[in-house]
Amino acid sequence: MSASASQLKKVLRVKHMKEKLAMSVASLYNKMNPRSKYYDASFPRPIRLSASPGPGGAIGWLESDVDAWLESRQHTATKLPSGM
Repeated sequence: MSASASQLKKVLRVKHMKEKLAMSVASLYNKMNPRSKYYDASFPRPIRLSASPGPGGAIGWLESDVDAWLESRQHTATKLPSGM
């Protein structure tokens, strides 16, 4: 498997998401919660890593999805009017 193919398959757990995005666990979950005022529909959806149904199972995010989301945020930031 090539390096680029292995990167596409890398899964980030919550701890690594916190570090990569420099945000708290609460902020991560708020971005995924449609009832939160901080909800972001474009935020990457986690994948379930455990077979246990319902809440409480292990989740992770594909690093490629997170990187794509970060890149989209960078493009959005460069389009903001000056003074914001």
